[in-house]
Amino acid sequence: MTTLGLIGAGHMGSQLARLAVRNGYKVVVSNAHGPQSLAWLVTELGQGARAATPTEAALAGDIVIVSVPLAALASIPVEELAGKIVIDTNNYEPKRDGAIEPLDTETTTVSELVQAHLPDSRVVKAFNHVDAVSLTTESRPAGSPERRALIVAGHDPSAREVVASLIDVFGFDSLDIGPLEEGWRIQRDTPGFGASLDLFALRNALAAAIRYRDM
Repeated sequence: MTTLGLIGAGHMGSQLARLAVRNGYKVVVSNAHGPQSLAWLVTELGQGARAATPTEAALAGDIVIVSVPLAALASIPVEELAGKIVIDTNNYEPKRDGAIEPLDTETTTVSELVQAHLPDSRVVKAFNHVDAVSLTTESRPAGSPERRALIVAGHDPSAREVVASLIDVFGFDSLDIGPLEEGWRIQRDTPGFGASLDLFALRNALAAAIRYRDM
């Protein structure tokens, strides 16, 4: 049975944990406050879930989901995630994260920063353009009309395929947009960000995206 490690158990992390358990995965959840702070979530999730430290979650996960603010990027374990698929759900929020010059000038993207921190991991951008509540309210079986689509981006094609399969199990179509640098097309303030779109509409939204520096 596949185990998902979650580093960060806020709105996004806890919702992904719920989806994972609902679909038969084991989960190891963690945050910066210690396992005891997640007792309520583990109780809710039931069998197949346990709380741990971020390092323990990194070691335990076959796939690891990182859902922490950029300010906490340096705290993400590095050696323990070497060789693993790491899903980055984050977005750049200057009011929360402070100004980050390479992101303001768009010389890089959020997930490329995560990849630079985790040079031996296979980072995949996913789940960043859907609000947490929608993850459990909008999931639909494969083939459902107007099934919502979510992107995957990453340098490793096989890692993108694994995450695309996970997205399908969770109840969404997936759209592979290529390497991490393409993630700018679905960052905040772009047409596809936050919108509930099927595959066709999401492709059109990505094509219509404009970089901040070109606005």
